[in-house]
Amino acid sequence: MNQQKLLQDVASLPPIAQQEAIDFVAFLKQRYSRHSLPKNKLPPIEKEPFIGMWKNRDDMTDSSTWVRHLRQTEWG
Repeated sequence: MNQQKLLQDVASLPPIAQQEAIDFVAFLKQRYSRHSLPKNKLPPIEKEPFIGMWKNRDDMTDSSTWVRHLRQTEWG
């Protein structure tokens, strides 16, 4: 697919779909720019933003109990 055709196809979409296409391209650029680096150049896993995101949650000190409770309340 050539670039001009791609631009025409995106332009023919409704505005919300155009924004989704733009967002997806941004995601791909970020994904492939990070993963194209040599492994020793990637940031350590500890630096990823999702690490520790639940560390201050008192309700998650025992994850098995938390999941069991969630399943019971959501699905009986």
